[in-house]
Amino acid sequence: MPSVYSSSHPIVHQKLAALRDARTRPPEFRSLVRSLASMLAQEATADLPTREIRVDTPLGPARAFVLADVVGVVPVLRAGLGMADGMIDLLPDAEVWHIGLFRDEVTLRPTEYYNKLPKRPKLTVGFVVDPMLATGGSAVRACEILKAAGVPRIKLISLIAAPEGIARMVEAMPDVPIHVGAIDERLTDIGFIYPGLGDAGDRQFATLAEHDDAHRA
Repeated sequence: MPSVYSSSHPIVHQKLAALRDARTRPPEFRSLVRSLASMLAQEATADLPTREIRVDTPLGPARAFVLADVVGVVPVLRAGLGMADGMIDLLPDAEVWHIGLFRDEVTLRPTEYYNKLPKRPKLTVGFVVDPMLATGGSAVRACEILKAAGVPRIKLISLIAAPEGIARMVEAMPDVPIHVGAIDERLTDIGFIYPGLGDAGDRQFATLAEHDDAHRA
């Protein structure tokens, strides 16, 4: 699948090891999500086109290059918020849109509850960010929303993916490259990535009930 890129960077793998660890507390977890997003964004933006400009250094004029794209970062709420911070660290001028989707725990289908997109989008490339690519339903729906808004190019960045989610994305959105930190074994019968890291939103924002720790982690 040429549109799927799993990071081989050793620091990405080291940070993922800490992220998976059930002992990692929310403050460190949030920091890891942010730094991993920034590292994966470097890989995902490596092929963006540039345009040449001239800048004046203290010694004289120099050729320089800047991004030719109008870049947008689109976190899928709420778990994607931590990744958006890491993306903005790398792309401080990016527009940030927000899409709210939650997964029905019975049907595993995404339901949209929030959409903050401008009426006349200027983006030429949009980065959908969501820590977990599990069933693929939320990622596909987010991409559908961006395409309907007229965004011509879309990329997806996730920290961990399941083969089932990748397969669904590749089938539904074959033109959307997928950048991930790692591809795990499978989905569980309740739609969690195995071995994964549990619920990325709960672990970021300290909303995981104690009795759910063993079940979701």
